[in-house]
Amino acid sequence: MSLSLGVGCILSNPLLLLRFSFPSFFYSSSSSSSSSSLPRHRYRSFSANPFLTRRKPISGNNKLLFRALDIGHLSEQQSNKTMNLAQECPEVNRNLYAHIEPYSSGFLKVSDLHSIYWEQSGNPNGHPVLFLHGGPGGGTSPSNRRFFDPEFYRIILFDQRGAGRSTPHACLEENTTWDLIDDIEKLREHLGIPEWQVFGGSWGSTLALAYSQSHPEKVTGMVLRGIFLLRKKELDWFYEGGAAAIFPDAWEPFRDFIPESERGSFINAYKKRLNSDDIEIQYAAARMWTKWEMMTAHLLPNEESVKRGDDDKFSLAFARIENHYFVNKGFFPSDSFLLDNIEKIRHVKTTIVQVIWLQLSQRYMPKTVFSHPNTTVQCTMCTWCSSNQTAIVPDAGHSANEPGIAAELVAANETLKNILKTNGAGNN
Repeated sequence: MSLSLGVGCILSNPLLLLRFSFPSFFYSSSSSSSSSSLPRHRYRSFSANPFLTRRKPISGNNKLLFRALDIGHLSEQQSNKTMNLAQECPEVNRNLYAHIEPYSSGFLKVSDLHSIYWEQSGNPNGHPVLFLHGGPGGGTSPSNRRFFDPEFYRIILFDQRGAGRSTPHACLEENTTWDLIDDIEKLREHLGIPEWQVFGGSWGSTLALAYSQSHPEKVTGMVLRGIFLLRKKELDWFYEGGAAAIFPDAWEPFRDFIPESERGSFINAYKKRLNSDDIEIQYAAARMWTKWEMMTAHLLPNEESVKRGDDDKFSLAFARIENHYFVNKGFFPSDSFLLDNIEKIRHVKTTIVQVIWLQLSQRYMPKTVFSHPNTTVQCTMCTWCSSNQTAIVPDAGHSANEPGIAAELVAANETLKNILKTNGAGNN
């Protein structure tokens, strides 16, 4: 659920060129398109989002200046400068890697009640990278391994408490953000990893931020997608009617499942049913909750994703755990907790991958509908813009499986890989 951030080419120049990818219908271009299996968007600087402009240099070692350049009003000198900066950032792979199998896996008992499933794939001696799945409650899947170069990375996936193959299934007891952060540390120690790169999207970005703020010395870099800060305005936008203006057909069954008398808070109304003593009521509510999420995850309808809502085992864990975290506001002490603690990770190289179609649609939709996506990205970037890059994808929805999003996630990992190689890291 929500929006994203990430690391691309981190430059030491006084100007950091922000990359925005636009499909051909946004502008004319004579350059030929790539033959890769994923679309390789042409990058242009764009100034339609004023919050992406920062005119004062940022203090610190990198001395970066974020600036969105207007493609319609670039002088020849500015154009040459932009092209020179782009050339300094070498072309990187944007294709998903081939399917691979884990070389080791197991279960780690993290409490008297919970055991979490974990696996490792790729290079056993490579640079460790931790994949944090979304939801919460979504679990991992084999395709999650494909964002990383298996020859360079030691890829670690795990199912968070109650999700996927972790046990007990769909359990809400002893299941909080802080429990998950403790689990991540226990897993790191169990695998003998001193530090690692962290990768997370949607709720995975929430957990990545919370973990890195708790253990900044253990994080070598981050790639984040669909930034979700778990603030009230975000939850209200998605679950209390804001997103309904964009996805009216998907919203109607989600809304109609709840009696009119209880529609003052859909999150609380679904909580009642997801915790019912009647398992069939739990399943019915879980299917509705999950289908709403899956129908809104893609720019265009994705039947394979929507069908996950019919899987009672998956949807029960996904809906129960997600609702549990949202009712409890992520178990954070304040609404702005993650933003308030950004200073702790300002040094961590980070890439943010973000979709732009919601922002572009804003001119056609009521302004209040877009308070969630716009303010989330704006607040995150304005608070935390040192040594980071944002890749903005126009022709995609929220899902990591959208071709444009997947391409940028792979590219972000490739850029961090190149930085690590330059610094002599990678093979232990």
